[in-house]
Amino acid sequence: MTTVGIVGGGAAGLSAALFTAKNGLETHVFDTDGTWLHKAHLFNYLGIESEDGTEFLESARDQVDGFGVERHQGTEVTGVEATDDGFTLSTEDGDHDVDYVVLATGTKRGLAEDLGLDFDGDVVDVDVTMETSHADVYATGAMVREEEWQAIISAGDGAAAALNILSKEKGEHFHDFDTPADAE
Repeated sequence: MTTVGIVGGGAAGLSAALFTAKNGLETHVFDTDGTWLHKAHLFNYLGIESEDGTEFLESARDQVDGFGVERHQGTEVTGVEATDDGFTLSTEDGDHDVDYVVLATGTKRGLAEDLGLDFDGDVVDVDVTMETSHADVYATGAMVREEEWQAIISAGDGAAAALNILSKEKGEHFHDFDTPADAE
């Protein structure tokens, strides 16, 4: 089974996890819980009139858990290495082999530097799908934006990365579009 390793559990990481897990990919989120959302109150997130950032994270975590995401809460990824078969994420709990990597670590770009990803100034260089200069590695949110650090933009970046991964896996453009019948 295809495995996606997501480093970071804020809006970008959880958004990517939602789409990949919902559509059948084994998904692991490594989250040290250092997201800025804990300091935020959301008035500018489409569909949310007013919500504390920590409450938003709790709801988002519950949602991804419902789709079978394996969350490694409190687990820091200390290294990432490209292998012949994908990537190895190193943590204090051991190594995890994955096929795809989504970096959603805010302004912490050390793992991107370790992989030798291309940068545009201080930010990781990505295409419109959030894919980096290294195939099957994606960067999202504040990693790729100089100053546009908004949770809703980050969630969109995570979704874009996930949809590109799903398109690659399915061999055609993939759209995650639910209908009311899907909710029944």
